Amino acid sequence: MRNYTLIASAIVVIAVASWFVLRPMPTTGKEAPSPTLVGDGTTDNTDAIRQLLQKDGTLAFPRGVFRITETIVVDLDKLGPVAFVASGNASLRMDGPGPAIKFIGTHAGTAAPKSVLPNVWKQRTPTVAGLEIVGNHAEADAIEAEGTMQLTVERVTIRECRHGIHLVKRNRNVLISACHIYNNRGIGVYLDHVNLHQTNIVGSHISYCKQGGVVSVGGEVRNVHISGCDIEGNMSSDNKPTANVLLDSTGGSIAEVAITGCTIQHESPSPGSANVRILGEGVGALKNAPGKTKEGHVTITGNVFSDVKVNVDIEAARGVTITGNTFWMGYEHNLRVVNSEHIVVGPNDFQRNPRYDYGNATTTTNAILFRDCKDCTLTGLHVHGVRGLPAAIAIEKCSRFNVTNCSILDCEGTSLSLKELTNSRVSDCLIRNDMIGAKGVKSIVVEGGSGNVFANNVFANGATLPKEAGVNSGNVE
Repeated sequence: MRNYTLIASAIVVIAVASWFVLRPMPTTGKEAPSPTLVGDGTTDNTDAIRQLLQKDGTLAFPRGVFRITETIVVDLDKLGPVAFVASGNASLRMDGPGPAIKFIGTHAGTAAPKSVLPNVWKQRTPTVAGLEIVGNHAEADAIEAEGTMQLTVERVTIRECRHGIHLVKRNRNVLISACHIYNNRGIGVYLDHVNLHQTNIVGSHISYCKQGGVVSVGGEVRNVHISGCDIEGNMSSDNKPTANVLLDSTGGSIAEVAITGCTIQHESPSPGSANVRILGEGVGALKNAPGKTKEGHVTITGNVFSDVKVNVDIEAARGVTITGNTFWMGYEHNLRVVNSEHIVVGPNDFQRNPRYDYGNATTTTNAILFRDCKDCTLTGLHVHGVRGLPAAIAIEKCSRFNVTNCSILDCEGTSLSLKELTNSRVSDCLIRNDMIGAKGVKSIVVEGGSGNVFANNVFANGATLPKEAGVNSGNVE
């Protein structure tokens, strides 16, 4: 019996001692509760978001409208990789000026692995995914980035902002995919005097941004790939002329660009509107070509262009290839090229389709113009139904052009007008106008120039060719 008493006493002692060791410690009052996001559209979540980023680099938004009043600045060197993620049912509403989210990294190298410092790999791939960002202030932007490596923006909706995605100073390897950038007051995707190589913009809708869709101005920009996008209506009569895609090398250089498989169209009422505009005069600081440069190496392939003043507008560029596209409803021109060289225009469809020949679309000219250009090739063009201008294709003050295998059909004015063209060849083209009343309009008119050859062309309604051009060199009227 005594043994049982001793055992019971020992159990009591152990229990009491355990309570003292394991009892909850009183709070010191120094630990603040974890902040909570409130998606009621009224609560200011600015401080809560900042605190949560300090605790965890992933900020996951539940369903709701999350109001902020100041920019969320993400110092990637301090915070490391950061992601703003949602499932498509959360909105971040910016009620103040500036970007809603601003990523600041320290990458000063290139895209080459050896140039990426160890601390930059700790900053890599800042991400915004599945979130809507809405601007509720006249100067509210959505996302701004500088010094980043592998910025990734995917499945993001941006609307009612000033600029959508604003890239400044220096970045590398930017990926924008499956986004809706819609109805913004400024520019959709803005490469703003940035040093940036390797940008992929794919599978996105970029529409109704008043100062341009994808706009690159100045800086040093290389390797831009715009693919599989719908880009439309990114202009306004209240702003200076811009384009759905604008590459403006003024003060810098923009080159190595591919625009492929997109539908790019709309905003013909805006003065100076264009679907693709390339302003190639830059300052590339070339050792063997100091001063002003003509930038280019641009490929435009497999796109659908319509409903602007000029579908593709090129000035002071070098090395642009245009092939496999469909053009219509160019109110002033389908293609206009000025002061450029080494422009290659392959098979493209420039035609007037009866389905779209209605209303003020009947006033579109759809013409093609080359002026003050050299060393260009035009082959396999299909041109139809140009109206309202003296010539369907006008080549003026140009040299060393090779125009071959083109079909120029049923155009109101002269089909092919060549003024002051030198050292060029026009061959194997089919040029006819079989419309009623077209007998007085000549197929080819040459004014001035020298050193040109015309061979194996089939044309109707006559031609005005110089004697030395070889009118009988296989040409058939």
